Amino acid sequence: MTGKLAGKVAVIVGATSGMGRATALLFAREGASLSIAGRRAGLLQEVGEQIVSETGCTALGIPCDATDREQVDDLIRLTRAQFGRIDVLIYATGMNIPDRSLQRVTPDIWDTMIATNLTGAFHCTQLVLPVLREQGEGLIVYISSISALRGDVSGIAYQASKRGLDGIASAVMVEEKDNGIRTSVIYPGLCDTPLVLQRPTPTPQEVMQHALQPEDVAEACLFVSALPPRCHVPELVLQTSRV
Repeated sequence: MTGKLAGKVAVIVGATSGMGRATALLFAREGASLSIAGRRAGLLQEVGEQIVSETGCTALGIPCDATDREQVDDLIRLTRAQFGRIDVLIYATGMNIPDRSLQRVTPDIWDTMIATNLTGAFHCTQLVLPVLREQGEGLIVYISSISALRGDVSGIAYQASKRGLDGIASAVMVEEKDNGIRTSVIYPGLCDTPLVLQRPTPTPQEVMQHALQPEDVAEACLFVSALPPRCHVPELVLQTSRV
């Protein structure tokens, strides 16, 4: 295979829809060996079949709930067993709900949001680090949200969890940079993904027609992942020019 990621192995967590799915497809077209993970086995198979159809390559599909540490451990172990290394891990998993205001959010909802958006990233990070340390290099990309940088109505749990990704990324860079490990956080603005459908009030169509597309975020992931190890992009803000 040729392409910007030829010879690299990437793990995409949250590859079944939206930004994660678009990133998996783009990485496959750019020559990466892929391990794709998500909770919905049927959708995971669909993505795998699309990758085969479009690129002729086969991705390793591993059903995985990132909130379950044992499942994440299996994901990392099986990926390394298949490909021998891991160069890039993309954490694209995320969720939100309509009842997101401080008045309405419950402790159970809070726990679920933090587990999915933040704790899953912790599990993936901590469990992939030994592989990256042994290699002497590697990149972890966290797909956050513009909501992590400025207050909005996305909800207290969503904003707290997305801001937490910056803390994980920053801590890893401080502790692991001498081991050749880099982190990048991507902050997309409004993007036309299934998550938009979870808004309590539908976003007007005239606004959505100018929204980012998942493929735009995938291109941002490709940009930071294709850079040589001497380059570090700690943060990348991606906004639509019209909204």
